Amino acid sequence: MLVADVMLNLSQSKKKGLSLEEKRTRMMEIFFETKDVFQLKDIEKIAPKTKGITPMSVKDVLQSLVDDNMVDCERVGTSNYYWAFPSKALNTCKHKLEELQTQISEAKQRKVSVQKAVEKATVGREDTEERGALLKELQALKEERTRLQAELEKYRECDPEVIEDMRKSNVVAKEAVSRWTDNVFAIKSWTKKKFSFDDSRIDKAFGIPEDFDYMD
Repeated sequence: MLVADVMLNLSQSKKKGLSLEEKRTRMMEIFFETKDVFQLKDIEKIAPKTKGITPMSVKDVLQSLVDDNMVDCERVGTSNYYWAFPSKALNTCKHKLEELQTQISEAKQRKVSVQKAVEKATVGREDTEERGALLKELQALKEERTRLQAELEKYRECDPEVIEDMRKSNVVAKEAVSRWTDNVFAIKSWTKKKFSFDDSRIDKAFGIPEDFDYMD
């Protein structure tokens, strides 16, 4: 029965194709079983035949193992050589396990801290009748404040500060009008002397109304 199950699993693996993790595991078996040093071309020959790893994926799988420090790689001359021993893999696994255990421990500590913070924050916020009444009163006060602010906005024009700002703005506007009036009068005088135009002709050219009073 056990042999039949193994054969069935192998058959299913061939049909579905190997996952990346399965390919990595099988490639590590090559190094552990042979305890030898290989070049890439050697692995590309061995892996498809003995472990069912597709030739196109051999290089990527091998590089992923090197990146994870599970397979050693060293360049000698123009060639790269790869090897991995069970003792190194065991140490790597132990180191990874220690890292994960540390992360789990830190996560547990953070969880405890968060739980304490939540418990502290909920003190005094229990759903009691008194708290419900206070929340209703708070909401009513907020609505009253909004209403009063809207009411106050209606009388903003009577605000002494607003009136003072308007007065200052009027003074500035009046001074600006006076400057432009002086400018127009100066240009009119210059044009009258330069071209001997009469006032009505100059006023018409500048679009000045006939009843415009320069002294206003």
